[in-house]
Amino acid sequence: MAKRSLRIEYGKYLAEIGSKNKDIIVLEGDLKASTQSVQFQQVFPDRYYDMGVAEQNMVGVAAGLSLSGKIPIVHSFACFISMRALEQVRTTVAYPRLNVKFVVSHGGVSSGSAGTTHHATEDIAIMRSIANMTVLIPGDVTEMRQAMEAALAHDGPVYIRLSAAEAEDVYGPDNKFTIGKATELRKGGDATIITTGTLAYEGLCAAEHLGREEGLSIRVLQMASVKPLDEDAVLAAAEQTRRIVTVEEHNILGGLGGAVSEITAETGKATVRRIGIRDCFCGVGTASYLMRENKMTAKDIVETVKDLIEKTA
Repeated sequence: MAKRSLRIEYGKYLAEIGSKNKDIIVLEGDLKASTQSVQFQQVFPDRYYDMGVAEQNMVGVAAGLSLSGKIPIVHSFACFISMRALEQVRTTVAYPRLNVKFVVSHGGVSSGSAGTTHHATEDIAIMRSIANMTVLIPGDVTEMRQAMEAALAHDGPVYIRLSAAEAEDVYGPDNKFTIGKATELRKGGDATIITTGTLAYEGLCAAEHLGREEGLSIRVLQMASVKPLDEDAVLAAAEQTRRIVTVEEHNILGGLGGAVSEITAETGKATVRRIGIRDCFCGVGTASYLMRENKMTAKDIVETVKDLIEKTA
C-alpha cells in the first residue's frame, strides 16, 4: 500500500474535471493552498473566486450560482463550513435543495497542532442531521475520485469531507464507490468493523492482525457514504456477525457510530462498540499523536474487537 495526499490529488482531480464541465465554478474561503483548490485557479482563473474569510457570504454566493444553472464547489476547512456557515448551508442551500457541493479539508483531528478551533469532530453529526444533505467521507485517493464523480452526478447538496493527513491506498481494482452503499474491503463472519474516511486503513490492518494472530474472521465495511447509509449492509452484518465495531475520526455521538446504532437498535441482533473521540475536545499535537491519544489506531481496534468477542461469546 502507498500513502498519498488526498488534498493534492483532489486538486489535480478538480482541475481535470474543470476542463470537462464548463458549468463548474470554484469558490474558496482564503485557504487555497490548504484545500488545494489553487490547482483549479491556475488553470481556470475566470471560474475561480476567492471569497476571503467570509464563509456565510460564500455559501450565499454559491446558492445564487446554483440558481443560475452553475455547479458551485465550495472549499474551506470542515470546521468552518459545518459550524460558522451552518445557517446558510441549512437554510439557503439544503432547504431549497440546491445543487451545491461542499468539499472540506482538515476533517477530524487532521489539522493537528492548529488545535481545537480547527479540528472538525462534530461535523458529521451536524451535516447528517440536515434534510436533503448527502454526506461522503472517502478514505483514499481512488475512493475520493469516485465519490467526487458521484457527487457531481447527484442533483442536490453534497458535503464531502477530506483529511489533511496522507492516506494509504485501500481500494482494490474491484472496489467501486456508490452513494448509499458500503464497500466491503474484507469478508468475515466473527465480527464486523465499519469504518469511514481514512480510518479504513486502520480497520483493515486490525482485521488482518486479528486473522493472522487470533484466527478470527473479520468483515471490514468502508462506509464512505454516511448519509445515505447502507442499511442493508449494516443489518446483514448484525445478522451474520452479531458484533459490530464502528471507527471514525469524530465524536462518538451523532456520527457513524450513532447512525449504525440507530439501525441496529431496531433489530436487537448485534452488539455495537463505537471507536472515536469520546465526547471531549482534543488537545494540540500532530495528527498521528492525537489519533493515538484518542485510541483510534489499529491497535485500539484490535483490543476492542477482542474484548467484544470475549464478552459476547
